[in-house]
Amino acid sequence: MVSAHELCDVAVLTRTILRPSLLTAIRSIFRQDYSRPIQILIGVDAVEDGSGLIATLREECPPSMQLDVIDIGYSTSRKRGGLYPNACGGALLVLLAYAAHARHILFLDDDNWAAPDHVGALRASVEGFDWAFTLRWFVDGASGKTLCVDEWESVSPGRGVFAGRAGAYVDTNCLILNKITCHFAIPHLALAMTADGNGEDRVLSEYLLRNHSVGWTDRPTVYYAIRPDDRMYPMRRQWMALRGVMAP
Repeated sequence: MVSAHELCDVAVLTRTILRPSLLTAIRSIFRQDYSRPIQILIGVDAVEDGSGLIATLREECPPSMQLDVIDIGYSTSRKRGGLYPNACGGALLVLLAYAAHARHILFLDDDNWAAPDHVGALRASVEGFDWAFTLRWFVDGASGKTLCVDEWESVSPGRGVFAGRAGAYVDTNCLILNKITCHFAIPHLALAMTADGNGEDRVLSEYLLRNHSVGWTDRPTVYYAIRPDDRMYPMRRQWMALRGVMAP
């Protein structure tokens, strides 16, 4: 059992508005095939209707993991009345990253989930490097059906459809960082690339690519939910159609 103040091998950071999908996300970490201590650090940005979710997760948390929650009572996101441009949590991921009781940190949004080998694959791939990344599956956000591997967006630094514009793009959900060697990269998580507060992952990816050594898993271990209301959805449907995959 992980004691309350034991330094963990890795920490998984999740920002949330306590929507029901949080259960799926965190339960995927509970099911990790990983023997060393894991801290799960949940940051609450704003509450919709999910007061019992945290209690449920605390009851289910395995002895080999430590579940902690940070709720400062307000949002730091400009979208919700705060100061920081990131629409999804403002500076929340920065707070979680520095508070994490582990040298290596991963990120998992509350509407995505991880394969059982996700933590182990990333932890192995970052050995000897400052950061590392894995690939991701596109899944239908409504049904949870796996559609195909993302071959276009979050593929690797300097590749994919964003290579010419952003130079690098890796979905934050696909990252592991050594937070000591990447200390000054972390504040980029509070920023945004677009006026509507999105694109912090591209800002972070670009900084990491320029300043830090990188490893990779070379296989998909993240399930990334896509939805029709996302501005990238029409393009994703076209790309998948070229592979014979019909998205809803």
